[in-house]
Amino acid sequence: MNKIALITGATAGIGEAIAEKFAHNNIDVIISGRRVERLSQLKEKLEKSAPARVLLLQMDVTNRDEVEHAIHYLPDDWKKIDILVNNAGLAVGLDKLHEGAIDDWERMIDTNVKGLLYVTRHVVPMMIKNGGGHVINIGSMAGREVYPRGNVYCATKHAVDALTKGLRIDTLGQNIKVSQIAPGLVETEFSQVRFKGDDERAEKIYQGYQPLLPEDIADVAFYLTTLPPHVCINDLAISPLAQANSYVIEKK
Repeated sequence: MNKIALITGATAGIGEAIAEKFAHNNIDVIISGRRVERLSQLKEKLEKSAPARVLLLQMDVTNRDEVEHAIHYLPDDWKKIDILVNNAGLAVGLDKLHEGAIDDWERMIDTNVKGLLYVTRHVVPMMIKNGGGHVINIGSMAGREVYPRGNVYCATKHAVDALTKGLRIDTLGQNIKVSQIAPGLVETEFSQVRFKGDDERAEKIYQGYQPLLPEDIADVAFYLTTLPPHVCINDLAISPLAQANSYVIEKK
């Protein structure tokens, strides 16, 4: 029987790439996100090309009631979730803290921190009941240092780091692996969201060097799931060769 993975934020970027990597390696995937059209397209694509089963789960991780309802009413044959990938996350704006837009703060905190908490709260008890599981949180190098004008986004990713460590302590002895992948610059919709649709400004972020690709993170996520039962990679930072830390980048 295939393992089952629930992946949040599977409508694009890293989440979509992880869903594809897992499904092509015989892991049944629950693809979750807000944009049902994109989820439907991904489901159709995977069902044609991958050997695994695919379940579409429209869910906004920032909506506490919606998360609870969606997970509670999963079909019975999808409730034995072996892997949870908390991938849903975003950055909005790039302002100084004292000039920041409070709505942007709320959106980042609701998605990056509270969304992760809501999903984890309902999935991990199911894992414990089923005898084990693996939680993979997608953090960021921004959870290691704070870069200029990154204030609230960096704070949310520092929170992901802390919550990952806390969950590992709290589930000790329950056969639950807890891992964090902390990527550097990955070429996705991330900057388009941060700059609120300003494509020209977003594209400049990835020019002058080779950024990571979503598939690079998917490869790492899949690798974590292949290790022996007694082995857990707790924390893994990954960056482009041109990136030294969250704000030092060599561009040509």
